[in-house]
Amino acid sequence: MTEASVSGGCLCGQVRFTVQGPLREVLLCHCSQCRKMSGHFWAASSAPRERVDIYQDTGLRWFQSSKEAKRGFCSACGSSLFWSHTAKTTLSFAAGALDGPTGLNTGAHIFFDDASDYYRVHPDEDTIGGSSY
Repeated sequence: MTEASVSGGCLCGQVRFTVQGPLREVLLCHCSQCRKMSGHFWAASSAPRERVDIYQDTGLRWFQSSKEAKRGFCSACGSSLFWSHTAKTTLSFAAGALDGPTGLNTGAHIFFDDASDYYRVHPDEDTIGGSSY
């Protein structure tokens, strides 16, 4: 967990944000929605919503991906940036969208039962089963 303030944004710069720590460790989500949204598994940290300031949102669009959650992305460059669950007080954001260095560590692979067959995870990394199907 990092206590620092970090900034991030999309590839083209139409979406920019800052996050005031503490930030959650990075979780690597293998659920079917994250894989389809990102093209691989999705690496994300999170923080309380009030600590996330989206100060440039020209390209930001939201997609209601399920009854409980929506995903934020840049409509100009396609960068996947945010995941928001209606029952949570936190906002998840793509670890890869953060300007480095972040000081974050990987926590675990989640929804690992949905992982694809074309990659391998190092045996020292924690996995948590479960499926979104």
